[in-house]
Amino acid sequence: MLQVKNISFTYVDNPVIQNLSFEIAKGQNVALIGESGCGKSTLLKLLYGMYNLDNGEIFYDGNTILGPKYNLIPGEDYIKYLAQDFDLMPYITVEENVGKFLSNIYKAEKEARVQELLAMVEMTEFAKVKAKYLSGGQQQRVALARVLALEPEILLLDEPFSQIDSFRKNSLRRNLFNYFKKKQITCIIATHDSAETLSFSDETIVLQNGKLIASGNSRQLYNNPPSYYVASLFGEVNELKKSHFSDSDEADEIVLFFPHQLKLVEAGKFKVIVKQSYFKGSHYLIKAAFERKAVFFEHHSELDSNQEVSLLPIKASSKPHILSI
Repeated sequence: MLQVKNISFTYVDNPVIQNLSFEIAKGQNVALIGESGCGKSTLLKLLYGMYNLDNGEIFYDGNTILGPKYNLIPGEDYIKYLAQDFDLMPYITVEENVGKFLSNIYKAEKEARVQELLAMVEMTEFAKVKAKYLSGGQQQRVALARVLALEPEILLLDEPFSQIDSFRKNSLRRNLFNYFKKKQITCIIATHDSAETLSFSDETIVLQNGKLIASGNSRQLYNNPPSYYVASLFGEVNELKKSHFSDSDEADEIVLFFPHQLKLVEAGKFKVIVKQSYFKGSHYLIKAAFERKAVFFEHHSELDSNQEVSLLPIKASSKPHILSI
């Protein structure tokens, strides 16, 4: 169990993390989301022990994780942290980078482990290539293999797939997150990619201005976002009044709708003007206007610009979260 209790941290005079508390069970995949500058990367570094806390404590299995004030070399042996700069040695080969921290006493076992990890990140054919000759995405894959070499108990990943091509990213994420589950590695990933949050994370923690504003099961958080800010982190979201769709007495209530929760109908009270259609492969994302405000919905085909259409909410198993004005 990883326990974070009322931690705070300040850069000079700027509070970055403010009174955060949460717990993460062993083997959980947890997504850390929020707008840029909200404190995600700083929180990962605090969990690793790179900075000293202003207040609060961090525990793992009852042991305190301490900062550089107490450790000459920051970090704990059972925790690995992958920063956005990868920190590879440029003048040694890919396989040497991956095996850098593995013992040379049992060379056969070391070589087998390196080859296993290179296969996992699909970098086997580059084993003999020096790191400096790799692309950014290739370096990121090597860095992922290296942090797994000693099989940590806790893995802290800061935007670990940001430079990897989309076609390779999908299979790589499946391979890695399945591996984490199989080995019961606790993984905390700071990300802007909703796929990493919804498809691979058991729990999600939402930060805003250094504060924890929401947390819980990733699917439940998506289906019932507590605020517009939280919903917007998963993609486009519409903030509309109930009265737009019906003559409800609750006219002041605002409802959040994702684009797939609005459908085009032949006639309805809520009318919008189509502005642009964006092809998404299986459907189109339509941008429309209502009272000078953008409204997004999905449709099976492209729509002509400047035409008026009517929209209705789609009944879903989980209703959009209602906010009081």
